Amino acid sequence: METPEVESKLEEQQFWDELDIILSTPCPTQHQIDVQLRSYLQLISTYRDDYLQSEYDMVKCGFRLIDSKEPSNSARLHVITATLLYDGIDNPKTFELMLEQNAFARLIDLIWKDVARLNFGFHKLLLEVFYEMCRIQKLRSQDLEILQDDFIKHLLEQVEEGGGDPDDPYNYAIVKVLLVLNEQYMLSELGMREEGPPPTNRVVKVLSFNGPDFKTFGENIILLLNRETETPTQLLILKLLFLLFTTSRTYEYFYTNDLCVLVDVMIRSLADLPEEENTLRHMYLRVFHPLLSHTQLRHPPHYKRAEIIKLLNQLSNVKSQHFSPADPTTLRLVSRCNKVDWLSDSPIEETAHELARQYLGMSLQDVGSSMSVVEVAAVKEKAQTKPGSKKKERGAPPPPPPGRVRGVWGGLEKALPPPEVNVEPPKCELPKCEPKKSSPLANGSLRRRGPPPPIPSARSVHAVKVGVATDS
Repeated sequence: METPEVESKLEEQQFWDELDIILSTPCPTQHQIDVQLRSYLQLISTYRDDYLQSEYDMVKCGFRLIDSKEPSNSARLHVITATLLYDGIDNPKTFELMLEQNAFARLIDLIWKDVARLNFGFHKLLLEVFYEMCRIQKLRSQDLEILQDDFIKHLLEQVEEGGGDPDDPYNYAIVKVLLVLNEQYMLSELGMREEGPPPTNRVVKVLSFNGPDFKTFGENIILLLNRETETPTQLLILKLLFLLFTTSRTYEYFYTNDLCVLVDVMIRSLADLPEEENTLRHMYLRVFHPLLSHTQLRHPPHYKRAEIIKLLNQLSNVKSQHFSPADPTTLRLVSRCNKVDWLSDSPIEETAHELARQYLGMSLQDVGSSMSVVEVAAVKEKAQTKPGSKKKERGAPPPPPPGRVRGVWGGLEKALPPPEVNVEPPKCELPKCEPKKSSPLANGSLRRRGPPPPIPSARSVHAVKVGVATDS
């Protein structure tokens, strides 16, 4: 009886060669595809413990399967993509290995060219893999160079064609991809300042030159910020808004009504953020300043001016028994927002302040008192009941102290030494006049009065010593 031959064990290189032979065999029929797929899975299972012990080796096998199939075989690609996505969510190392194996370029081709646009389910899965792979790691410069303006336009066109429904999960996946690509460009700009010029941010570039064609995207990111509860996604949105509000060509990319909605969202968020959310609070304030300074909101009528001023005052004085004082970064960012032109005093208010300074010598801005009504009443009552004090009766004001004389306006002039002069009281004497005979004065019927005595000055009156008699 013959013994069965024991199949020889493949060496590591032979294993990979055999895997390539299986995947490169033409499969014109569905049956042949199934046979080759079973052979592929059988070979992997047999040598799993020998040559596929690391996560890297398993991902390598998966990518070889993806590259071996035609683009039309979307069902198989769909299954493989879903496997990579869920495995990468549990183990981020999978996405890192995908980047090392140049999966970034392959994903772009699948999203942009290979997969039919009507296959929304598969498209959404590819977009989610793309987003997760970019979210957990920094892309290499060669990966960013693969991106083109037309790919960004393709994504923005998908948003426009979808009608901009924020509840559409497919539309939401596209928006997140654009947000994470903007984040990658910002990271590359920070990391390449010393090495050379960073790559062009193609998201901002396309919106700068073609913004009017993609208004729906702007509406979506504001609605998404209003609904989003995850801090990472909120930060991604705020970073893109910051770039759009600080780039001259995109100052007025958004509709005015959308900007008003954004102001409402920012007022509510800044007022409700917990104390420990300093990073998010700082990012909101960084966006707030260019939003108020550069967009259409800088023109009258100024939207919610009073509410914005009240919010900034609250943020700069967050100190009570429940909250600790505002941190220095918050105070600095709030101070920057307070310098926005239309948040300062209006021309009418400024004119009133200037007139008050000129004619009254006072400022209308600093007229408040730090004392309450109760404190004032307590101080007044204490002063009235002070022991040993006598209530003064009302009457004529006391004479001024020696050396001080009341002036014209009721004030006291500078103290001077009393003058040593004796002023004689004026004598009232009538001049002697001889009446004419033809005058009625001749017979004494009428007496003619002389001129009135001179009015003594204030200084002379006060200088009169007590007890000096005057002539009658």
